[in-house]
Amino acid sequence: MRFIALVSALLVSSGAAFAQDYPTRPITMLVPFAAGGPTDTIARLTAAGMAKSLGQQVIVENATGAGGTIGTTRAARAQPDGYTLLIHHVGISTAATLYRNLSYDTKTAFAPIGLVTNAPMTIIARPDFPANTLKELVAYAQQQGDKLTYANAGLGAASHLCGMLFMTAIQKQLTTVPYKGNGPIMNDLLGKQIDLTCDQATNTTGPITAKQVKAYAITTKERLKSLPDLPTADEAGLKGFELGVWHGIYAPKGTPPAVVQKLTAALQTALKDPALIARFNDINTEPVPQDRATPEALGAMLASEIDRWAPIIKAAGQYAD
Repeated sequence: MRFIALVSALLVSSGAAFAQDYPTRPITMLVPFAAGGPTDTIARLTAAGMAKSLGQQVIVENATGAGGTIGTTRAARAQPDGYTLLIHHVGISTAATLYRNLSYDTKTAFAPIGLVTNAPMTIIARPDFPANTLKELVAYAQQQGDKLTYANAGLGAASHLCGMLFMTAIQKQLTTVPYKGNGPIMNDLLGKQIDLTCDQATNTTGPITAKQVKAYAITTKERLKSLPDLPTADEAGLKGFELGVWHGIYAPKGTPPAVVQKLTAALQTALKDPALIARFNDINTEPVPQDRATPEALGAMLASEIDRWAPIIKAAGQYAD
């Protein structure tokens, strides 16, 4: 017993010493999506902010493929030493159901660091679409059903999730058209080749402001400062309809608690930086409040979102494997 107690004490002591010195070299932040997209932009801004207080570079690396699960798997298998992090959006919670043979358990594979931001989406249509309000859109969609086309950026993409939520809310299936990215979707929407989509405000504010598309609602609880006349879905008639593209930062399970605390403190400091706040505003989002940039808040969000999306995905019968 004395030996076990001594070994435990030595492990605690060495862990504390490690955390005290951490970090002594650059940290890698894995982004499971392509460079240039909203998650990549958020990652690079946040990584630069965290690096200031950590005193080491936080290098963003894009590890893409399989709806974000390749990069996520790599993060789950990394050494739990605080030198490999993962930033992911709402898709980390839906992958738990969309992919039935994941090599990791989403609920237990990570040590949450904290939430970063919750970006709104917009429900939009081609410029000559008959409906002018969300209520008119819902009525028209319920009447037309699968005669209407809804575009998404692939299984697990935020636009795919938004479409499933919308069709569940109106209790009508539309014809889903998958694309390989949001850029081609916008091109075809402007060209009047598809009817509807749902995309992050980062990508849609310009076309909405220029009246190149019809906009019906944003999908978060509050209106956007950049689009003050665009109502929330709840205000416009779809009560309880809410979808934010929330982002969180994770470390592999087993990362020392003291290291997690340092990373959380660095995240919270970064999210208070006026320069970061201004850059986030440029892409139509804002940092979460400090009490949400915590392991507890992110852990609770992940668990609740897994539970929220599982029945929606199962009812749709749309799986990625």
